[in-house]
Amino acid sequence: MKCKVNKEKCISCGTCIVLAEASFKWDEDGKAVEVVPPGDDEQTIKDAAGACPVGAIEIEE
Repeated sequence: MKCKVNKEKCISCGTCIVLAEASFKWDEDGKAVEVVPPGDDEQTIKDAAGACPVGAIEIEE
């Protein structure tokens, strides 16, 4: 599974980082980015993606 944060959609709310701190982090622009390889289990990453209020996280199975 791969995930990618669409930085144009990201509003920097931080929900993904709180829910899956080993898979998402802040970049130099204050936007969330994915950690490669992700450090959380697949369900945690899916939960974080689902909690994004603007749907900025894309998951590829």
